[in-house]
Amino acid sequence: MRIAIVTETFLPSTDGIVTRLCASIKWLRNHGHEVIVIAPDLGIEDFYGAKIFGIPARPFFLYKSKNLSLPSRKVKQCLITFQPDIVHVVNPALLGAAGIYYSKRLKLPLVASYHTNIPQYLDYYRIPYLKPILWKYLNILHNRADLNLCTSQTVKIELDQRKFHNVKVWNRGVDLERFNPKHFDHNMRMHLTNGSPERKLLLFVGRLAAEKNIESIRSVLESSPDYCLALVGDGPFRSTLENHFKDTNTVFCGFMHGEELSKAYASSDVFVFPSITETLGLVLMEAMAAGLPVVAAKSGPTCEQIEHGETGVLYNPDQPNGLLNAVLSLNNMAFSSKISIQTGSYVKSFSWTGPSEQIYQLYREVIEHKKGLR
Repeated sequence: MRIAIVTETFLPSTDGIVTRLCASIKWLRNHGHEVIVIAPDLGIEDFYGAKIFGIPARPFFLYKSKNLSLPSRKVKQCLITFQPDIVHVVNPALLGAAGIYYSKRLKLPLVASYHTNIPQYLDYYRIPYLKPILWKYLNILHNRADLNLCTSQTVKIELDQRKFHNVKVWNRGVDLERFNPKHFDHNMRMHLTNGSPERKLLLFVGRLAAEKNIESIRSVLESSPDYCLALVGDGPFRSTLENHFKDTNTVFCGFMHGEELSKAYASSDVFVFPSITETLGLVLMEAMAAGLPVVAAKSGPTCEQIEHGETGVLYNPDQPNGLLNAVLSLNNMAFSSKISIQTGSYVKSFSWTGPSEQIYQLYREVIEHKKGLR
């Protein structure tokens, strides 16, 4: 099969979208399929034998540390040259709009996937009045696809209610070798705790952005000097957070990749996830695979991944001291150990093989359905 992926973000960027795409591309390439990626030009030309066609990119005004590409006729040229059996447009907004437009013009089977709740983010950037317009725009884009995918049942329900057509859930996964307790590293723990490894180390991994609600973690640090925090990632809210966490036991680590990220997870004590704007939150699965008890704000997607008191601790983000009390509950070592053990058993069935096989079968179904309509 010849597969063209058009995406708004790809390597060397790091987020859940890129993680999922990389896992899928590896599986597809290992099974003999041809793949190209059309993405913003960030200097990467090849991934695992999949050629990357870079489209000129520029900083986005709401997120100046992230380069995005505008719609381009180069997308059409790439598709004509490659002659794909199917096109998968990931998180269509700007470059993806070109992917959808030219796929329809060329009469190619088309899959679109929804990964980021951009309309909800507008509340945090003080432009909520644009939400109806954005939802209408996204609806128009996605309803040109033969199949729409999303990453959780919660999001599927919302997209169905907003009249997105033919929506299915693309299952979640995690790299069980990369994220594993065996990657504990004393030197990494020394780094993350700023030389105080005896403290209880809270970890957050993700984009440093307003919608992540990271500032709420300060309540835990203020409750006791025994806690410290490591923030792994970067983003437009970093300077605000650096000011917010001034004079606390907090280390800003910037982006981490590969072995370094594996060690960061395995060398921490508790993973903290205060965001309620995620469409899934793959970092939860990564933390679980690394053996960490997870504390997460209660939302639809977190409830799909965490059973409260069994595989993690959920808290009400609207409740005063909800996050603090959830973290403090893990001071009960028997409770914390039970969660870590049950979490380890739970994630064993979530390798990336299943979601990768699923996406391949969905591609086949779309191609066959398209043939039947001709």
